[in-house]
Amino acid sequence: MKTSPEKLPAALKRGLPPVCLLSGDEPLQAGEAADAIRAAARAAGFTEREVFFIDRANSGPWDEIFASAQALSLFASRRVLEIRIPGSKPGVQGSAMLQELTSLAGPDLLLLVITGELDWTAQKAAWVQGLDAAGLWVDSAQVPLAQFPAWLRSRATVLQLTLDDEAVQALAQQCEGNLLAASQELTKLQLAGYSRIGVNEVLVSASQSSRYDVAQLGEAVLRGDLSRSLRVLAGLKAEGVEPTLVLWSVWQEMRALWQVLLPGPPISGVWSRNKTYLPAAAARLKPLGRAFFARLEGRMASADRIIKGRQAGHAWDELSLLVAEFASARSVLPATTGAA
Repeated sequence: MKTSPEKLPAALKRGLPPVCLLSGDEPLQAGEAADAIRAAARAAGFTEREVFFIDRANSGPWDEIFASAQALSLFASRRVLEIRIPGSKPGVQGSAMLQELTSLAGPDLLLLVITGELDWTAQKAAWVQGLDAAGLWVDSAQVPLAQFPAWLRSRATVLQLTLDDEAVQALAQQCEGNLLAASQELTKLQLAGYSRIGVNEVLVSASQSSRYDVAQLGEAVLRGDLSRSLRVLAGLKAEGVEPTLVLWSVWQEMRALWQVLLPGPPISGVWSRNKTYLPAAAARLKPLGRAFFARLEGRMASADRIIKGRQAGHAWDELSLLVAEFASARSVLPATTGAA
């Protein structure tokens, strides 16, 4: 029976099947699914586990695996036989052997097969269909980017965290669909003692382990300190801070600054950790008018396209131009437009 990682806990509560197939190339979900099955097996009395690796199609210790499956255990009455096939192609011999092993699985032998992504052709193979029919098949596919925000909220709920819309957007841009990175960030927020998470907490958490902080970059830019702005930017790059986080931070500062300059009701979602410097920055940049901010927006859009792979170029080079123009209040180079 095929199921999803989200539904696996409920399926295991209904009973541990004799055969489990885990497929997919999403590392977080695949790893957690394997851990959940191993934990359920231990709880059911499967105290011994043997692990075999199949590196290439048509090669592997299949005879040894089959002998192990048939042998009586000297140490435990219930065993887990775990076979890992990263390439997802067991070959002709392996395909036949997996079907034989499926028939041997039962109350005292749990067969756990872990593969990478299975394409449409592989999913129709006899060995896959046999494993599916005999037990449980969990497919850990990549989460589409459109569903990533919903996944973030669901994961946060499990950790007893509440994310507001700005926090979800910040995490989604920062992690770009990487579930493992997102899970690590949410765990950091939980360990920091937060319960309700806004964009402020997201940015603080992402930068608190660094010597340089994105807030320091915002401060230097608003103060018009070009040399410090570029120095902090270089430090953030050296420390491995994601360019999406840097771009997000600069964008927030620009929106906050624009809010000061614009009359009328507040703009929804505007946030800044450098409110002290906003009035002076507004006075310095106001004479440049809307054209200057339109240019910065163009530069940000260009950096965003480069980061997402939709335009040729180097993200950190474009961020350097953006920061230089923002801090110096003058044009550096023409903003790049158009996709690659």
